[in-house]
Amino acid sequence: MKNNENANKRLDPCGFTSRLLFGAASICVFTLILVAAASADNSSHRPIALTESGFVIGSTKDVGNEFLGIPYAAPPVGLLRWRPPKSYGFFPGFVFQATHFGSACTQPGGIGHENCLFLNVYTPQTESDDRRGHGLPVMFWIHGGGLINGSSAPYDPERLVKKGVIVVTINYRLGYLGFFAQSAIDAEGHLNGNYGLMDQQFALGWVRRNIAGFGGDPDRVTIFGESAGGQSVYAQLASPLASGMFRGAISESGSYAEFQDYFSDIVTLVVGETQGTAAVPSGAAIADSVGCTNQTASCLRAVPASTMVALEPFPLYPFLDGTLLTQTMSAAFASGEFNQVPVISGTNHDEYRLFVALDYDLVGNPILTSAEYDTAATTLWGPALATPVLALYPFASYPTGGEALGASGTDGVFSCAARIADQSLAKFVPLYTYEFNDENAPPAQSAFGGLLTFPLGAYHSSELQYLFPGIDVFGLSVTLSSQQMKLSDAMVTYWTQFAKTGDPNSSGEPLWSPYSASTDEFQSLIPPVPVVESNFSSSHQCATFWDTF
Repeated sequence: MKNNENANKRLDPCGFTSRLLFGAASICVFTLILVAAASADNSSHRPIALTESGFVIGSTKDVGNEFLGIPYAAPPVGLLRWRPPKSYGFFPGFVFQATHFGSACTQPGGIGHENCLFLNVYTPQTESDDRRGHGLPVMFWIHGGGLINGSSAPYDPERLVKKGVIVVTINYRLGYLGFFAQSAIDAEGHLNGNYGLMDQQFALGWVRRNIAGFGGDPDRVTIFGESAGGQSVYAQLASPLASGMFRGAISESGSYAEFQDYFSDIVTLVVGETQGTAAVPSGAAIADSVGCTNQTASCLRAVPASTMVALEPFPLYPFLDGTLLTQTMSAAFASGEFNQVPVISGTNHDEYRLFVALDYDLVGNPILTSAEYDTAATTLWGPALATPVLALYPFASYPTGGEALGASGTDGVFSCAARIADQSLAKFVPLYTYEFNDENAPPAQSAFGGLLTFPLGAYHSSELQYLFPGIDVFGLSVTLSSQQMKLSDAMVTYWTQFAKTGDPNSSGEPLWSPYSASTDEFQSLIPPVPVVESNFSSSHQCATFWDTF
């Protein structure tokens, strides 16, 4: 029997006859001829990879190959809106030209379409010991944007790819099309609520099944993401359905709205359906507002995507659906009931200054007076919490109102919440914690034509330009100084070494020791060379103030 099986494999090298009709065998032969012809002429060679849907033909760049806009699931449109992702099937003609990004998912500003479940694969050109063995390690990027905006397209991973890793970047459903709890839809008997997280897991499954065709190792996948992408990383760590899908995780600034008792934005489906939260209306109220007062799924699926997008607050949050997320990330990490893999977790020193800039200065309303500051702090923290916050972060103690509000927002929303998560995670897995500390991260204050009344410092998302060249949340050109480039090199080395081994350390960069609650030390990512930081808690008022609520 074994000899017959081997003979069959030799006669059918593509392995398609068991799952395709006879006509597909002809496609296989034709495509193999196409591959051979392309390889014969190195000057016009285009990279080709085999996936479960057929061959993808990419393009060659200076540092590697890129395969763009590969559909990893069927378009989630029509009856597939608010349903778990489905397999894409086969490419027409069994060949896909992967040379352009797929559409972003529907989001504010008239951007994107519902047909948006695409991913991109970036591979090095050069051979390596990893590739000749079991394949290259894979880094799986989840973009941020509050779960309502963003896409994979802006993130050019060339610096990471140069270090000998494959990078996959994905789109996933956003806004109410990706995170929606409504009674009629939830009664249909499928996974519900967290459609965007389902997409992420479906894309991870695609990677496990297909990445070997690109030279990757399906058993060495590291997920990483920033902001809502970092929160998604935490959610995938906590999700029982993501078990075995990745070997490591990196969360950048993903700690907002969780790990603190004074926020309660991650709720059950039932609460999401009927009550909502202070930040997000209930599914019933959303249905009413788009004209579906009968609360039927058919009515909701007929609503234009642009109508749904127009109602979205910023940000959105995942739900406790009982299957994909059975408990909050905070509870999962505290109990050890999560996917136990090595983790890098970190925040930026001045996270919240970005939001102060966007909400106040850059719309012409800088916080210039004590009264304006009191109002802004009350808006952020609510009347009860604002009183002690204003006492600890008084207007008079800061050069500007923007820096004062930025300090409390950074400490209470991001930094101290991340430290709580760190203390839980470190009990169960190797954990490497950082704080990004480049106070002169681009762009400079002068780039805003006098609108900005305070320096941005190490603002939310500012570390991204040290990992992905050219990325900037403000759409301005980015140039790193020579010392900032040295920090960039160190960060890229840490991130890629972690993807390769589960440990960020190598001989070329300063030692980064695993986090321990007893020493409470973080790696300070500061140019030109990272150093150890031991005053994180005191500088962010964690143990003395925020941890007491």
